[in-house]
Amino acid sequence: MKKYLLSAVAMAAALGFSGAAYADIMIGVAGPLTGPNAAFGAQLQKGAEQAAADINAAGGINGEQIKLSFGDDVSDPKQGISVANKFVADGVKYVVGHFNSGVTIPASEVYAENGALVITPSATNPTLTERGLWNTFRTCGRDDQQGAVAGGYIAANFKDGKVAVIHDKTPYGQGLADETKKAMNAAGVTEVMYEGVNIGDKDFSALIAKMKEAGVTFIYFGGLHTEFGLMARQAADQGLKAQMMSGDGIVSNELASIAGDAVIGTLMTFAPDPRKNPNAKDLVEKFRAAGFEPEAYTLYSYAALQIVAAAAAKVGKSDDAKAVADAIKASGPWATAIGEIGYNEKGDITRPDYVMYEWKKGEDGKISYYEKGM
Repeated sequence: MKKYLLSAVAMAAALGFSGAAYADIMIGVAGPLTGPNAAFGAQLQKGAEQAAADINAAGGINGEQIKLSFGDDVSDPKQGISVANKFVADGVKYVVGHFNSGVTIPASEVYAENGALVITPSATNPTLTERGLWNTFRTCGRDDQQGAVAGGYIAANFKDGKVAVIHDKTPYGQGLADETKKAMNAAGVTEVMYEGVNIGDKDFSALIAKMKEAGVTFIYFGGLHTEFGLMARQAADQGLKAQMMSGDGIVSNELASIAGDAVIGTLMTFAPDPRKNPNAKDLVEKFRAAGFEPEAYTLYSYAALQIVAAAAAKVGKSDDAKAVADAIKASGPWATAIGEIGYNEKGDITRPDYVMYEWKKGEDGKISYYEKGM
């Protein structure tokens, strides 16, 4: 199957650039640019900005230059809908985002009704692509795939542990926790606790006391790094000695600044580190030279824009999002900064890949996440 490479030289050739750009293509970038999840919003923003700059430098899309429009949804579904409505009112046909599943799902309906395609670097809830919408894509995997890896790992390595499954009541957090619980249960491990916390909670002392009383030795958390970091720190402070695990919602070095040494030893599922992909070496160095570490979803955001650009070049129509959506599904795999990506009819990637990480101190003394064997 033909592959579409997006290096600067190949992009210029693939897009058939033949003169000065004659128009702008408006592409929206949506996520939590402010608020407690702003670290993730920065990843989406920086990734899209660099991709747009590189594509524009190579001639743009069908001779047109990309112009980015940013929308701050603050990880709030209502604000996400407001951002979506503004984008479509401004004529945006392509959106990179949103970050949270609970925001991406309702916003995607606005986009679908108004002829706009959305490709998220990070929203993993299966519902996003299970509704039969023409316009929804992601460059990441799904919670049912990630939960299967996490639940299987728990069953294989902690089958005699007393497991607490905690979630943040969001489509992402609860969805991932439930998928992990399902896989763990199917493998013969039953949790001793299943509890939900609220986004924005800062005091987990009552929950921790309850876990201590239940003799919990393993905590699985479905949610984001802000709540997880506080929970890990408070558990350590209150003497709860339990192995902790979470998913791709905690993939930010900001977690270490919240949890401190309490995060050491935490297990985490995420895809293989895209920064280690040989094809991304020069790009990673470019980000670092600019003073930004392209961790977690940065390159997933970059890849999202690469795929839109290559598919639009394939169909030769920058303003026909439906034709571009059809091409994304039919004409891959697409060569991107995170590797080759193909799509099924739902808009899910065909190469789901999750591995296990452990948070620990590196040789430089800084706490971060490192891939470990399964």
